[in-house]
Amino acid sequence: MVMGASRSRRYGSNYDAIVVGSGPNGLSAAIELVRSRRSVLVVEASEEIGGGARTKELTLDGFRHDVCSAVHPLGASSPFFRSLPLEEYGLTWVQPAVLAAHPLPDGEAAALFRDVVQTAERLAVDGSVYRERVGELVARWPGIARGVLGPGLRIPRHPRDLARFGLIAGRSASWFAGRFEGAPAQALVAGMAAHANVPLDRLFTAGVGLMLMLAGHRAGWPFARGGSSSIVSALAAHLTAIGGEIETGRHVGTLADLPNARAIVFATSAWTMAEVCGDALPSRYLRSIANFRPGPGVFKVDWALSEPIPWRASVCTEAGTVHVGGSFEEIAASEEAVDRGTVSERPFVLVVQPTVVDPTRAPVGRHTAWAYCHVPNGLSADMTTRIENQMERYAPGFRDVVIERHTMSPADFERYNASYLGGDISAGAMFARQVLARPAWRIDAHRTPNRSIYLGSSSTPPGPGVHGMCGYHAARSALRHALR
Repeated sequence: MVMGASRSRRYGSNYDAIVVGSGPNGLSAAIELVRSRRSVLVVEASEEIGGGARTKELTLDGFRHDVCSAVHPLGASSPFFRSLPLEEYGLTWVQPAVLAAHPLPDGEAAALFRDVVQTAERLAVDGSVYRERVGELVARWPGIARGVLGPGLRIPRHPRDLARFGLIAGRSASWFAGRFEGAPAQALVAGMAAHANVPLDRLFTAGVGLMLMLAGHRAGWPFARGGSSSIVSALAAHLTAIGGEIETGRHVGTLADLPNARAIVFATSAWTMAEVCGDALPSRYLRSIANFRPGPGVFKVDWALSEPIPWRASVCTEAGTVHVGGSFEEIAASEEAVDRGTVSERPFVLVVQPTVVDPTRAPVGRHTAWAYCHVPNGLSADMTTRIENQMERYAPGFRDVVIERHTMSPADFERYNASYLGGDISAGAMFARQVLARPAWRIDAHRTPNRSIYLGSSSTPPGPGVHGMCGYHAARSALRHALR
């Protein structure tokens, strides 16, 4: 259950730290500060906590839909989340039998399973190559995860593991797919890498795809039972149990709107932080933030369904996530079109069907699903027909099982969360420079030039995902500098 509006018990008091924003990163920052024996208040503009991890009845009564994030491979892999007793506060991870599937035009499908061998078996001619290139990194995932979920430009704790990962990760998805001969393996790479929301010929897109594969093989691609709001509810319950405070319904327009504190951690986009802080930050840093580019937006459809999606490829019926887009070439063309400011008639569509493994999301016998496609930032066009045409292509009769639908455009996402500028749910584009310098070229990306102000959102390393690591790293930076 998502926590509603509350009034801080110490309203008007001084705090060691204020955290602005109550999504997973904000709550993670607050928990790390409190367990380091600092007094902390989390403030949230909305009447409920959650940020990008809220669950609502968007279509019909009894159908619970995740508004943004829904599947959490990096949440299950997060070193910070794993250090917390979140299961004591009701968080249960549920894993689908098939982590992710990728239907192909010939009626077959590639699929990602927890088991590397099982995944490789569906890749036919490329099975041995997959076991060699991906399988040998699976055992190294704990060390790799600490690197890729780390604070940015630092000496890694597991340099050998990260170096082996980097041999592929720094390349483009086009290069990575070229290591395989068959369409299934190439398409699987495309679907994974397209989560980066940049053209597949760009550097580091291979790293996004490989990271998601490795996370799946080691930790799965789980749902939070009951919805993503279960994650923030557990984080909030733990935070308040150890002494942190949360206040909702409090808009922060300027720093003067906040109680006194030695440190302020913004779990918002870099642009929101800059707007609130104004001349409390030096002009050179503000120019860097102004030059930090938002990424493409997304257009999302939630469906209430009378029965499961009628996928042509049977493996898709058991998958928590389905990447709908066809061949590598089709997906690459779709992502390239978005980069040029247009949209494809056959967009790459990310589909999530939580009721495959979590029946709490819908009335008995019914189902929910959501899907989104990438679109140019701020696009106003309705993509529902294109998305559903893609669904019909791989699941004939899909529209016949739709009871109700709810759509969100890029403008809707920005109204829902000001950090999603133009519908950019990553809080900053993930092309090479902005992977390395996020949001500016600084050794400590979470520390601003003002020693009292810190940034702990997806605008900082390690970037998007429900893992809490951006907030955790910001909290550690504040503890080293402002809160010593």
